[in-house]
Amino acid sequence: MSQITGQDAPLRTPQWLLQGELAMCPCGCIGKRTKGSYLRKTITSGAQLLQQVMFTEDTAARAGLLQRIDPRAKVVGTVVLLVAASLLRTVPALLLLYVATLAVATASALPLGFFVKRVWLFVPIFTGIMVLPATLSVVTHGEVVWTLWHWNGHPEGFTRQGLLGAALVVSRVAVSISLVVLLTLTTPWVRLLAALRGLGVPKMFIMIIGMAYRYIFLLLNGVTEMYQARTARTLGSARHDRSARTFLAASAGALIGRSHQLSEEVHQAMTARGYTGDAKVLHRFTLRPADGLYLAAAVAVSALVVTGERLLVH
Repeated sequence: MSQITGQDAPLRTPQWLLQGELAMCPCGCIGKRTKGSYLRKTITSGAQLLQQVMFTEDTAARAGLLQRIDPRAKVVGTVVLLVAASLLRTVPALLLLYVATLAVATASALPLGFFVKRVWLFVPIFTGIMVLPATLSVVTHGEVVWTLWHWNGHPEGFTRQGLLGAALVVSRVAVSISLVVLLTLTTPWVRLLAALRGLGVPKMFIMIIGMAYRYIFLLLNGVTEMYQARTARTLGSARHDRSARTFLAASAGALIGRSHQLSEEVHQAMTARGYTGDAKVLHRFTLRPADGLYLAAAVAVSALVVTGERLLVH
C-alpha cells in the first residue's frame, strides 16, 4: 500500500483493515485449534446468564395468561401443583400434568422450545446421573431386561423395576422444575419477592434473597470488566503460567474488597433513606376474579389428576 502524505491526499481505508484474517474453517482443515481458557469460558457463561435473565424479564412483561394473574395467586397455585406432583405415583399421570404445564406456557406467550430446553437440559444431567445406579440389578432386584454382564451364572444389568422407578423420579423432577420455571418466567423477580412477603414469608429471608440476587449479577459484571481490562492490555495469546494465577488471585481479592465496600455503601444509603428492616413496594396487589379462577383451576386440576390416578390404579 502506497504511503499517503500531504493535506490534499485522498482518504483511503488502510489495507490491513481490508485483509481477512486466516481462520479455521468449519471442517477444521485450516488453522490450528487452540485450547480455550477456563477463565474465558467462565466469563462467557456468566454473560450468557445475564442475557437469560434479561430475556426472562422480557417474557414476564408479555401479555400472556399468567402475566395477568396476581403473583400471590401464582405462588399458591404453583405450590398446590407441586404437592400434586409429589403425590403422583405413575408416569402417565405425571406426563398428563406436564402436558397441562406446556399448554399453560403456550397460553402465556412463552417460546415453547426455550421452555422445554431450559427444563430438559437440567433433568438428564443431574437427575439421570443420580438415579442411574438404581436401575441396575445390583441395587434394585427384579426382572433383568438388558443384560450387561453375568455373575455366578446369573444375568446382571438393568431391571424393569429399576427403569420404572427411574422414569418416575425423572418425570416428577421434570414436572416440578417446569412449574417453577413457569412461575419465574412469567413473574418479575421484584414482584415475586413482594408476593412471598405478602404470603407471610419472614422479611429477613426475603431481603437476603433479594440482595443475593442483585449482588450475583453485580459481582459478575465486575469480574467481566476486570477480565476485559486485562485482555485489552495483553499482547499475544494468553498464558497459563504463574502470572495468570497471580492475576486470578489478585482479582479474587479485589472482588471481595469491592463487594465489602459496596455492601457498606448500600447499607448506609438505605439507612439514610429511612430503611427500618422492611422493604416497601410501589405496586399494591389486589385480588381479582381472574386470580380466584386460576387458584380454583389449579386446585381442580390437582385433585382431578391425583384422584383419577388412585381410581385407575386401584
